[in-house]
Amino acid sequence: MSLRFYDTATARLRDFEPLVPGHVSLYYCGATVQGLPHVGHIRSAIAFDQLTRWLQARGYRVTAVRNVTDIDDKILAKAAASVGAEPSDGVIPDEPWWALAYRFEQEFSRAYDVLGVQRPTYEPRATGHIPEMHALIRRLIDAGHAYPALDDSGDVYFDVRSWPAYGSLTRQDIDDMQAAPDADPRGKRDPRDFALWKGHKDTDPETAAWDSPWGRGRPGWHLECSAMVTKYLGPRFDIHGGGLDLRFPHHENEMAQSQAAGDGFANFWMHNGMVTFEGEKMSKSIGNTISPEQMLAEASPRVVRYYLGQAHYRSVLDYRPTSLQEAGAAVERIDGFIAKAEAKFGEVQGSAADLPEAFGTAMDDDLNVPQALAVLHDTVRAGNTALAAADLETARTSLAQVRAMTGVLGLDAVQAPAASGPEHSALDGLIQDLLRERGEARAAKDWSRADAIRDSLAAAGIVVEDTADGALWSLEQG
Repeated sequence: MSLRFYDTATARLRDFEPLVPGHVSLYYCGATVQGLPHVGHIRSAIAFDQLTRWLQARGYRVTAVRNVTDIDDKILAKAAASVGAEPSDGVIPDEPWWALAYRFEQEFSRAYDVLGVQRPTYEPRATGHIPEMHALIRRLIDAGHAYPALDDSGDVYFDVRSWPAYGSLTRQDIDDMQAAPDADPRGKRDPRDFALWKGHKDTDPETAAWDSPWGRGRPGWHLECSAMVTKYLGPRFDIHGGGLDLRFPHHENEMAQSQAAGDGFANFWMHNGMVTFEGEKMSKSIGNTISPEQMLAEASPRVVRYYLGQAHYRSVLDYRPTSLQEAGAAVERIDGFIAKAEAKFGEVQGSAADLPEAFGTAMDDDLNVPQALAVLHDTVRAGNTALAAADLETARTSLAQVRAMTGVLGLDAVQAPAASGPEHSALDGLIQDLLRERGEARAAKDWSRADAIRDSLAAAGIVVEDTADGALWSLEQG
């Protein structure tokens, strides 16, 4: 099977060939840094991290760009709310908007790093690309697709009715759309026209405005991504990604303004699905949310990464109270085999050449991670069977395959608990003494004593597995 992805714009699976042979250009929307990352942000980042890793495994060089929206109405509102506020979780009194944005940008970076999301090739901030935004606005005005506001507010709008293809990404008719809520409609030709540039208001901080040919102001949200992606990837590039909730209006508006300016823009549009809580949309107002922080308090980063990356990227990922336990059990099976095999063979690094054909077929088919995980677990079972039968050649092959697959899925970027260092050595010494005592009890058929030792280790989070080579121990995952 050739590599193929579902293209949202055409609503069909399409064979993928990069515009430049051997080189894939990928842009996916990052965060508006108004607060702490939520689980939807992290799920999206993991989905496109898996995509990047798979393209790399297939031999492509990938230029990945993930933006940071660090100027936005929500950021300014959050900073304004901090004036005179009492210190609390997530609030620093009288914090400038730019400091708030940078603080939360760092929180996103920490979350990405903890969960093994590769840093993109470029991670541009909106505030660093104002000249490129001005140039794009000028092109749109000159082409007859944008106009300064009719009320002298300093706003500049995209004229949606000037672009016949507007609405094509989401297959909507303009007359069925609601008014764009991003600016006062009094200065618009049509209430659906969206803001490219927002004139400075007296209520905005002076620092949140830049000089422009249309007066001091700041960029509209949609304009930012179009200006940044074309700077780093050019007027036409391979893949534009993001969460399903960004299709409209954000991605629809991006595509319209870029193509109206004469850019080919994205060849593929890929969107990841949402995260729900027991079948319901997550909402703070009804108290059914779970944050990455909460997940990491309940389970290891490796388990959280597995959970957030286990579903097909286009499907809904449903969270239930048992979800992390189930993911933890799956990770424990994988890590248990790796630990046993590497105790015999030493550390093995899998490569793309070690990937099973069935795994490659699954990933080539629109990044079918659930099917790929089925191949991974089948290989773990085969490896355990080979170890039990002392079939060392098959066991070592399975280990290399498992390492290759976990690398592609990003699980090796989130390391299992360290099995080295003085703390591990001290713990291993104590446990080995108990395992020897248990072995002696078993030899003497003192089953109650042997079971008591095993139960005491289990109560301390130590998993014991009896093999042909003796008892092995590992730390319980999750």
